[in-house]
Amino acid sequence: MTATQTDQAHDFEAVRRTIEKDGVTGLKGAFSREWVAQLGEDVEAAFTEARSRENGAVGRGPNRWYVEIHPEALRGFVDLVDHPWVRGVSEAILGPDYEIVEVGFDIPFAGAMNQPWHRDFPSPQETRQERRLTSLAFNVTCVDTAEDMGPFEVAPGTHWEHGTDFEHEMFPSKSEYQRYESLAVRKYPQMGDISARSALTIHRGTKNNSQKSRPVLVLGVDAPGAGNAEHHDLAVTRDYWESLPDRVKAHLKCPVVEELTPITQKHTIEGLVMGEA
Repeated sequence: MTATQTDQAHDFEAVRRTIEKDGVTGLKGAFSREWVAQLGEDVEAAFTEARSRENGAVGRGPNRWYVEIHPEALRGFVDLVDHPWVRGVSEAILGPDYEIVEVGFDIPFAGAMNQPWHRDFPSPQETRQERRLTSLAFNVTCVDTAEDMGPFEVAPGTHWEHGTDFEHEMFPSKSEYQRYESLAVRKYPQMGDISARSALTIHRGTKNNSQKSRPVLVLGVDAPGAGNAEHHDLAVTRDYWESLPDRVKAHLKCPVVEELTPITQKHTIEGLVMGEA
């Protein structure tokens, strides 16, 4: 087991309160650096494969790419989704029947620009009217993040904004940028750290002034009926399915197939293609 926090007790009620207040939280040292190094190898291999075919990777701004992958592409998939903190946070926010709907990664390379402030999809009715979150994104950095590598920037508390006046209900007006910048917190995760956030929290990737890439794994989790699985094409082979622990199978609501089909990215966010200056 490469998780380093397996036996640590966590206060998931406190985590729930933090996510509901800020829209984001994290855990330091959830995995060993050796585990993350292996993750980085798998991400690099998956990116090379995705870029070898049409629409295997989707642009999220200049020199910035997103790739969705099948669970089998990650040797540490079970370690990740069965980590006690991942399970506990998912249950605390989304309920005991949460569903794993997305596995992918985002890579800003040298020359990646500031993204426009955005959320990843429109706020659902349950969040706007019932103040209930129906999805989470877990992020695991594959590298030690430094200031010049284009750190992730988030505006805490903005996940509750209705956003019905945003462009495509995802992109706030540039007239609001100063407010988000006044709220913004930059994140500098190190290898082994993991975070959980509402994808509704207004955020952006920043300009990468280094000559290094900053790959980040993304694990998307839904409450039942949230509907984000429609934007993704997760699948597993029969042999892989049979090798999974029952506790993982219970949350992996995806087709079981004889042969995997490479994923053509469906979750394109048009407003991110050009990026900001």
